[in-house]
Amino acid sequence: MSSPGRAAAVDVIVVNYNAGGLLVDCVRSLLTDQVHQIIVVDNRSSDDSVARLESLSVAASTLKIIRNDCNRGFSAACNIGALASTADYLLFFNPDATLDSQALSRMLAVFDDDERVGMVGGMLCNPDGSEQPGGRRTFPTPGRAFFRAFGLSWLQRVSPRLFPDFLLHQSPLPAKAVAVEAISGACMLVKRAAIDDVGLWDEAYFLHCEDLDWCMRFSQKGWRVMFVPGARVLHVWGGCSRSRPIFVEWHKHHGMLRFYRKFYRQRYPGLLWWLVVAGVWLRFAMLAGYYSVRHGCRKLGMARAG
Repeated sequence: MSSPGRAAAVDVIVVNYNAGGLLVDCVRSLLTDQVHQIIVVDNRSSDDSVARLESLSVAASTLKIIRNDCNRGFSAACNIGALASTADYLLFFNPDATLDSQALSRMLAVFDDDERVGMVGGMLCNPDGSEQPGGRRTFPTPGRAFFRAFGLSWLQRVSPRLFPDFLLHQSPLPAKAVAVEAISGACMLVKRAAIDDVGLWDEAYFLHCEDLDWCMRFSQKGWRVMFVPGARVLHVWGGCSRSRPIFVEWHKHHGMLRFYRKFYRQRYPGLLWWLVVAGVWLRFAMLAGYYSVRHGCRKLGMARAG
């Protein structure tokens, strides 16, 4: 395996779906000496994001665009990119994110510290520099997810032990890289040797929770997952999904049930399992109703303004 400090150590896989101009900004931030190839897998976008990308003055050997004939989902597109890559390290990166100039070097350096490090993530930041949720977290067991899903996560301040939150962005920021249970698929640097051991992404997930699944499988195989606070990633949260919130929520809740079924089903026997299922779909119904009402109010407002 080549040393992380050498140039051309990383292939970047970016899954695009209607990211618009954000995709161009993303790719520009990835044009560093350590990146061997940027592989953009487009899930049949209907906007001009790929056309904009093609207008960039980038060497053909550096940028590769793969066009799917349909929207195959995030996991499947990641696997297509991974199979087209050749580098020893693969960075899975969102098209609505940009990489700080030192972030990749700082993430790569973590692999030198421990041969069992298989996956490294950076700190997802808002435009004001504050940390976003999701970049570091514990696994969202049904119990943990229940408190956050129904607005009860504030109870953590009363008793963190009884009411734990799976998102860690409100915890003190560590001074150096630390092991965590899970990071975000928005920025996920992975060692190829670990992928060969664990396997590719689970394509039964269409959108959301596939990153949790992969982190869990890495952990089960004994690979460490690391969070690097000094590797900053500016992330336009929801930049590629806010136009279809109900569609996104459907797949998010469907993915969460798959995650629970794979890794927690045996811990929740009988009626308790069906209560978990009911809770997931109740939350989806509440959110779908909220987005439907909001959309209706917006259309009514536009009609009155017209």
